[in-house]
Amino acid sequence: MTPLSILDLSPVSAGSTGAQALRNSLDLARLADGLGYVRYWVAEHHNLPAVASSAPDIMIGQIAAVTSRMRIGSGGVMLPNHAPLMVAERFKVLEALYPGRIDLGLGRAPGTDPATSYALRRRQGISEEDDFLDRFNELMLLETRGFPAGHPFHNVHAMPADVPLPPIYLLGSSDYSAQLAGQIGAAFAFAHHFATFDAAEAMKLYRDNFRPSASHAKPYAILGTHVICADSDDEADRLAKTVDLNIVRRAKGEYLPLASPEDAAAYDYTPVDRARIAQNRTKLSVGSPATVKARLEPLIAATQADEVMVMTMIFSHEARKHSYELLAKLFA
Repeated sequence: MTPLSILDLSPVSAGSTGAQALRNSLDLARLADGLGYVRYWVAEHHNLPAVASSAPDIMIGQIAAVTSRMRIGSGGVMLPNHAPLMVAERFKVLEALYPGRIDLGLGRAPGTDPATSYALRRRQGISEEDDFLDRFNELMLLETRGFPAGHPFHNVHAMPADVPLPPIYLLGSSDYSAQLAGQIGAAFAFAHHFATFDAAEAMKLYRDNFRPSASHAKPYAILGTHVICADSDDEADRLAKTVDLNIVRRAKGEYLPLASPEDAAAYDYTPVDRARIAQNRTKLSVGSPATVKARLEPLIAATQADEVMVMTMIFSHEARKHSYELLAKLFA
């Protein structure tokens, strides 16, 4: 079967706390390490009450410390928010402490709203233009010591200097991201769970444009997707109502902790809300193991994904763990 991994946003449920959400991530990571998951990534989002994962480099170290087998990485570090030297040094430290187990996933977006993005970047000489490639090239030149003599950064060493950067992955949800990942020789993780661009076409564009690099000699494509698995279709559908309400609220600019399935079921949805839910459900795999398998297999075949990375954003931590347990058996 296709290798299976986890993308964790440390979801915050109504009535709980961000601190508990982060502890839940450590608990889930321990479980996943024993279930056979190959990779565990944590996200970077800011100013979102439903997401506690704002500092992936810190969480990667904590998760790596309580696991022993999985690769641990960022899904991803939002490069517009960070100085490339800082990213290089933090991930070299992680690689030094957990050699061969760290991934550096990079994102092109800030992962937040414009005001929060400004607060994150206001000391960095903010540009209205997309400066991802400039930052990425700086990161690579720091790693390869490629700045020429006379350049201000020629003698700048990302420390520890004797430790290489971990393998690089580019996250994306568009045709541009797919082509860019190929052109820079990164592995590619496609966010099917919120992309409007076709996943199979994105994977093809990535492979068609791939150029070997020091990080990756050949293309490697990860399909990121949202899955809610339970013992029955009805139970999975009940759990997914949390996602339904979250989508509706976000479309209205309401960023709240995740509601319980009961509160979500009692919400007064408009016809527009229900249409939005139906559209989002086309990107979800919801159901019993058999139903989820029937949903995922054609998607994996169409994209020729080398790996599937699953996000599960539901109210109950125990139900989330059980979903990943069922998936592990399905993909064993």
